[in-house]
Parts: sequence; C-alpha cells; structure tokens
Amino acid sequence: MTTTPKPSASEEHGSGQRTPVKAALASFMGSAVEYYDFFIFGSAAALIFPHIFFPDADANAAVMSLATFGFAYIARPIGAIILGHFGDRIGRQKVLMFTLVLMGASTFAIGCLPTFDQVGWLAPILLVIARLMQGLSAAGEQAGASSMSLEHAPDHRRSFFTSWTLTGTQGGQILAAMIFIPVVALPDEIKFGIGWRIPFWLSAVVVVVTFFIRRSLHETPEFEKAKKNNEIAKLPLAVLLRFHWKDVLRVVLCAFIAAVSTVYGTLAISYGKTIGNMDESITLWLVVAGNIGALLTQPFFGMLADRIGRKPVFIYGALASAAVMPFYLRSMETSNTLLQFGLSLLVFSCAYAAANAVWPSFYAEMFSSQVRFSGLAIGTQLGFLMAGFAPSIVAALGGLQPGGWVQISLFTAAIALIASVSALTARETYRVPTSQLGHRVVKA
Repeated sequence: MTTTPKPSASEEHGSGQRTPVKAALASFMGSAVEYYDFFIFGSAAALIFPHIFFPDADANAAVMSLATFGFAYIARPIGAIILGHFGDRIGRQKVLMFTLVLMGASTFAIGCLPTFDQVGWLAPILLVIARLMQGLSAAGEQAGASSMSLEHAPDHRRSFFTSWTLTGTQGGQILAAMIFIPVVALPDEIKFGIGWRIPFWLSAVVVVVTFFIRRSLHETPEFEKAKKNNEIAKLPLAVLLRFHWKDVLRVVLCAFIAAVSTVYGTLAISYGKTIGNMDESITLWLVVAGNIGALLTQPFFGMLADRIGRKPVFIYGALASAAVMPFYLRSMETSNTLLQFGLSLLVFSCAYAAANAVWPSFYAEMFSSQVRFSGLAIGTQLGFLMAGFAPSIVAALGGLQPGGWVQISLFTAAIALIASVSALTARETYRVPTSQLGHRVVKA
C-alpha cells in the first residue's frame, strides 16, 4: 500500500500545489471583468455611440460605431504576441495582474471621454484609442486564465474547471446588461448625457474585487516545473512557429466560432431595434436570459467534454448555433416576446454555450506548457478578428436592412462550418495527462 507524500511547506505556500477551485474562481472573475467591459461597449456601440460620437445618428453612424467595437480586435493579435511572450517567460499570474489593471483603466477612461459636440472628430479618435487598450488587455486575459485553470486542474476534470473561464464571460455580460438596461430607459437628455457613462465607471468596482482574488493565486505547477528544469524558452514565439504552427492555424480557424457571440450580443440587438422595432430594453433582456441560461449549461458541457471528448461537444455547439440563428432573428420581426426569449435561450444557452465552454481546454491542450500561453493567445486573437468585425461587416452587407436575417444567418453558418471542419482535424486530448500535452519541449 502506498501513500501520497504530504506537500512540503514550500509547496503549500508556493506554486507546487494545484489549487483548481481558486484558479477557476480567479479565471471566472477575470473573464467577468473583461466581458463586463466588452459588453457595455458593445451595447453602447449599438445604442448610444452613434448619437454622441458621430455627427449624424444615421445608418452610416451606426456602421462606424459598430466598427469602433471591432478596433479592439486589431490590437488583440499584437497584444497576444507581447503578452504571450511574457506569459510563457515570467509566468501566467504576473501577466494576468497586468491585463486586469489595463482593462479596468481603459474602461473607466471611456466613461470620461468628451463627445463629438464637445471636441469634434477628436472624440471618436479617443474612443478608438481607449478601445485599442481594451483589446491589448483582452489579448492576454482569456489565454492566461485558460492556461492557469488548465494547469491547476486535475487531469480528468480539465474541461470542467477551464470552462469557468468562459462562464465568467456570462457573469460579466449579465452584470453589464443589468446595469445598462436602466440606462437605456432614461430620458434622452440624461441617457446621452451622464447616464451612459455610469456603467463604464462602475467597472472599477469589479476590477478591485478581482484584483484581490487574483493577487493571492499561485503560479501553476506546470510552469514552476518547467522553470525548475530550465525548459522556459527564451523566444516562445520562435518555438511556437517552428513546432506548433499547424496547431496555431487550427486554433485561428476554430476561433471563428466566437463570431456567434458578437452576432448574438451586438448585431442582433441592432437588428431587433432597427428592423423589428423592438424596445431597447427587451433586446438587452434577451441577452441577459441567454447568458443566465449559459451559466447553468456551460459547466455541464465542460463535464460532458471530460467524459466523451472535446471535439464532439465543440462541433455540436458550432453547428447547432448555425441551425438555430435564423429562427432567432426571424422572431425579432414578430411581436411574440415568449418566442423571442425561448429562441434566445436555445441559440445561446443550448447551442453556442457548448463550444464556448469547451474551447479553453480544447485549444490549450494543443500546446505544451512551454508555449501554451503564446499559442492560445495568438491563435485565438487572430481568430477573434472575425468576431470583432462581424457586426460591421454584416451590417455593411445589408444585415440591418429588411430581410437582413438572411445575410446574418449565412454568415453564421459559414463561420460555424469553418470552425467545425478545423476541429475535426485536431487530436482528441481529453485522456492525455497534462504533463504530456503538446509535441515536444525545446531546451532554452
């Protein structure tokens, strides 16, 4: 009979011990901050910014406003290279602290910006700069949080614990919507005055809470082991591109599926308002309902992926999203509120949530700990460019005109098909021990 040795004092207080629950909580909160900030920006880009940051609140202003939403995704690949390098060189925890502070400061600054009436075209320029800073932060947040959760998790429960990174996005979006809904109900002079700024300022509260949770989180055992064995690459990007370029490309194409989220949470809001003449608060409540449902379903999908594998759950989520999206959009042209809420839950909580819950473990397990942060960050952020510009691209193609549900649905089907085919080419890793993930280790 053998017994497991008791961890030493250094392991108890250092990074040698796995703390999956604490890592999952820190990842949940970090993602909540990121997507609180991103969702209020997306909502404001659809409902507020065309009126205050551009000269005329017409269709062109709506397209330009949605384009500002996409600018963060330009900064993301750059941030992924920089933050991925440091995440694989100095550790996950330090980089995650930096991304948290940068996101909070950028969001608070947006709430302080002058409007077009006050400073002219300088207003949207400043808005884009602040949005770019949000993008730099987001580039490292999910990659770092996913790496942290996966490397702290037990081998047989990696998908479940890592799924909390993306479940945090639902928490952030729910919180943001609950704060933004009263704002859109305000009289115009207040809503377009100080009202829209309040949700951006309140971001500071969430950042402070998350800062104290994350500060006490130890570095992962996998990174500490690599550091001790001198397996930290001096140039992680070089190792990544030499030995893992196929996996990076695979993640890029799989990450197209994130466009479903921006179509659902940003473009559909505009479609419901402009084509369906829906009340603004109802469109936001639809998103709240879908995200509340995902809070419950995503941990289930994470557990399912630990039992049957990452690929079948991810592919189901992608294809089901494409199948249901047309019905959701068409419901917005009716006055049947019950139908709208039912389809909102179906498309997001029961379809997209499957892919959303599984991708942190699915993508991260393609790489060794030596380049995991870089591979995950660069691959996802290049893929997320599709998500960032999906609203403005589809709007420019007529997605916000009568009958635009066809363009939106075809776009969703195309990205879901690309993601699914790419996923089919991946290795199934749910039974592979964490220490054996990836192809090889290159000595520094």
